[in-house]
Amino acid sequence: MFKRIWMFYYEGFKGMTPLGKTLWLIILVKLFIMFFILRLFFFQPDLGKYPTDEEKSNQVIENLTKTE
Repeated sequence: MFKRIWMFYYEGFKGMTPLGKTLWLIILVKLFIMFFILRLFFFQPDLGKYPTDEEKSNQVIENLTKTE
């Protein structure tokens, strides 16, 4: 079953036109940027510095209810 699924996708990508391959390359580059680059620089795990769950939940509540 897994071999049939693999062969389905393998044959599909192998027979793809140059435009289709270019579009898939663009999609893969965008996914890489979204999930790796943006996470490294913009979505830092801020809650990792709080040792207990209670401190983490207090910080989340404080951020959610903060008025500017």
